[in-house]
Amino acid sequence: MTILDPHTVDAASLGVYDSITEAIGNTPLVRLNRVTDGISATVYAKLEFLNPGGSVKDRAALAMIRAAEESGELLPGGTVVEGTSGNTGVGLTLVAAARGYRSVVVVPDKTSTEKIALLRAHGAQVHVTPGGRPSHHPEFVRNVATRLAAEIPGGWLAGQYDNPANPGAHRTTTGPEIWRQTQGRVTHFVAGVGTGGTITGTGEFLTEVSGGAVQIVGADPETSVYGGGDGRAWYIESVGHFLHPQTETDEWPDSYHPDVVDRLERITDVEALTVLHRLAREEGLLVGGSAGTAVAAALRVARTLGPDDVVLVIVPDSGRAYLSKYFDNEWLGRLGFPLYHAVTAPVVGDALGGWGIAPRTVPSTATVAEARAVLADTPALPVVLARPGTGPVVVAEILGSVDPAALSDAPDDDPVGAHVAQPLPVVGVTEELPAAVRRIGGHRGPVVVAEAGRVVALADADHIRTAAVENR
Repeated sequence: MTILDPHTVDAASLGVYDSITEAIGNTPLVRLNRVTDGISATVYAKLEFLNPGGSVKDRAALAMIRAAEESGELLPGGTVVEGTSGNTGVGLTLVAAARGYRSVVVVPDKTSTEKIALLRAHGAQVHVTPGGRPSHHPEFVRNVATRLAAEIPGGWLAGQYDNPANPGAHRTTTGPEIWRQTQGRVTHFVAGVGTGGTITGTGEFLTEVSGGAVQIVGADPETSVYGGGDGRAWYIESVGHFLHPQTETDEWPDSYHPDVVDRLERITDVEALTVLHRLAREEGLLVGGSAGTAVAAALRVARTLGPDDVVLVIVPDSGRAYLSKYFDNEWLGRLGFPLYHAVTAPVVGDALGGWGIAPRTVPSTATVAEARAVLADTPALPVVLARPGTGPVVVAEILGSVDPAALSDAPDDDPVGAHVAQPLPVVGVTEELPAAVRRIGGHRGPVVVAEAGRVVALADADHIRTAAVENR
């Protein structure tokens, strides 16, 4: 019980709580004013990063733990276990700490260092596992979490992807808040689709309360399966549905109800990054990558609307968890993404000229004989995750490299995967030449050239060094 007298004052209305978990929810709406230049509709962002754990996932975390306590699945002294890209793990560790539980979190290796540090700061035991595994692989994030929950005495798997308390949290909190805050004037609701809990729960409530008048719009990475992509990797965390080509059965989360969504907007990494940098510089909102995806979709929708329309977009988390990635010139440059800070030296793309060649790669399913044919007169080539059809090669799907010497004595029908060496160095077209040379180090031979996270050329390491000297 709070120290304030509940008969004379509403403690909660003053922001006074008995527990940190009571501070979850009731996040503010902020109108976007500058990035909406030329747009007639009103666009509000719901700032979910102002939850105690820093993201929208605090809501689902609290709801899932409460439901497990009520059902008896989570007992006093138990351990909360989850596989997550980070935010749900942070929410679960926060709630677990406040309610006296231990927490174990499994994250993919593309999770930002800030998120991992935050999990550990809350006392979570963190397991990092490769992110590019098919869903049936034992190292797949959720499979590792399931195994650990079974092995740990008193372990309870939160299972956000299939836990009804995930969308339920938004049906009972996020949706009603939005309806109340907009006084029923919201016409379009936009949210990213990851586990699907936010858009499903909120969308169900808004659809019901408005009699179907509110349009529910999902924001999805360009290559995510949800929106019709082939599932190849992208670089914005915590949104979309990746599909490994060796996945035996593509299972979508039970938390996501596609029938709730009226349409999906497919957003590229570059669009998302551009918007999140604009939000920081023009609106004072430092937000995460998935917020860039969602707001990009919201702005696209709003451009088609009139002055009576009100677009509400969920901003899931803060950019503070991504300072080493989306706001860092070195990270952006080495993958060839646009830079949002001034450069002080010539970049790789300026010097690429005639010494880059169209990229050739070896698919991971190739035999040694097939790899030899692709290699031809090339000293080495990247080995990439084999996908059906054609499409760009994403740097994140480079598995290693192979060279003729490694295959010289190998049987023709051997899988090339048995002879894969370390990946070739990668430089980005927007990366400063001196930085590229430092990362190449003493490497001789081909390097991969990337633009917007995708392989666009192969270049010789010595040519890059020469260009750096000539462009000083």
